[in-house]
Amino acid sequence: MVKKRPVLKESEFFSKGQLYFLPHISIDCVIFGFHNNELKVLLLQWKETLKWCLPGGFIYRDEHVNDAAIRILKSRTGLEDVYLQQFYTFGDPQRDRGNHGVKQKKNSWINDRFITIGYWAIVEYSQVKPTADEFSKTCEWWDIDKVPKLILDHNDILKEALESLRKNVNEYPVGKNLLPPKFTMPDLQRLYETLLGKKLDRRNFQKKMLSLDILQRLKERKSGVAHKAPYLYKFDEKKYQRALKQGLKFGL
Repeated sequence: MVKKRPVLKESEFFSKGQLYFLPHISIDCVIFGFHNNELKVLLLQWKETLKWCLPGGFIYRDEHVNDAAIRILKSRTGLEDVYLQQFYTFGDPQRDRGNHGVKQKKNSWINDRFITIGYWAIVEYSQVKPTADEFSKTCEWWDIDKVPKLILDHNDILKEALESLRKNVNEYPVGKNLLPPKFTMPDLQRLYETLLGKKLDRRNFQKKMLSLDILQRLKERKSGVAHKAPYLYKFDEKKYQRALKQGLKFGL
């Protein structure tokens, strides 16, 4: 049973938030999606300053850190059961609390030094319902190469998350949460090329991917293609989950 949490008004959050949340610690989520052969990241824009930031939040005093990350992710995307990876803790004492996207609140706990725990998630773009909160004007997808200047050290957090994701590409499967249920081998290759930022040999990629034994080739082919259409594939759920636990050592 999910415990009911108090809903704080804006004034209460800044004056009494430390009574409900752990002080000095926060969570920032880097949420990746894939659309039109481009890697996307979900960003929030603050109401007051119009500055952009990563989706984040705080940890209730009686809440597990991972549960807090799952809660924050769901509140921004509407999704549950998403692959979520804790990748780094950012604790530089010089993190500028005066540049956190809201106007200074005198004597507020929010102005204190914060250590933030970074998580990244991979989600299917079409399934996400970007949702802003009471402090933000909008929640939108951005191309990874067009991300603006973000608040605090969020650009550094995004960079670290992308490096962590690319390392995971060679050790664990990542396509299931970024592609539709049915896809072609070229679709899968373009995803990996986008994540890794480099071109891959078609034959070598297909040979390696099939050798992992996590794909199931379907009898149907992609529709709407002029020439011989490529076969559609889907991930074998049981083998995919096993690979998430055991690793792959893909070596792309």
